[in-house]
Amino acid sequence: MKLRLLPHPILTPVLTLIWLLLVNSLSPGQILLGLLLGWAIPVFTLRFWPERVRIHKPLTLMRFFALVMYDILIANLTVAALILGGPKHVKPAFVRVPLALRTDLGISLLANTVSLTPGTVSAWLSPDRSHLVVHGLKVGDPDALIAEIKRRYEAPIKEVFEPC
Repeated sequence: MKLRLLPHPILTPVLTLIWLLLVNSLSPGQILLGLLLGWAIPVFTLRFWPERVRIHKPLTLMRFFALVMYDILIANLTVAALILGGPKHVKPAFVRVPLALRTDLGISLLANTVSLTPGTVSAWLSPDRSHLVVHGLKVGDPDALIAEIKRRYEAPIKEVFEPC
């Protein structure tokens, strides 16, 4: 019964917080609406979740979240400087990143994390789900970009959501 009333207990406060940040208000009405949305969205989308999400290492997840926020900030500044520097500094390329992740959740989180970081975007997932094609705005060394994505993003996602 508890699972049906609150199917994703971590997602509810996260959605509430996102709502409050979007409306930029802490009024009681907005807090109540945020809580309602934070509860209703997981309840009504439960049938679309293919598997129960299990967080095996919450501290690693928090470090990963902080790392992604830091990378987004730094990447925004880097991309702004790159654009202001003119087209001679831009070296776009598509890179095939081999995946160690196997679950839908893990692959989706990786693809979205790559897309959230300015300067890179997930472009395509191979049909066999073994490679993610990433477009980078400034790719000097494709192997370095692959190694960075695997080390900074894929490894923590695998550790948190897909333990051995």
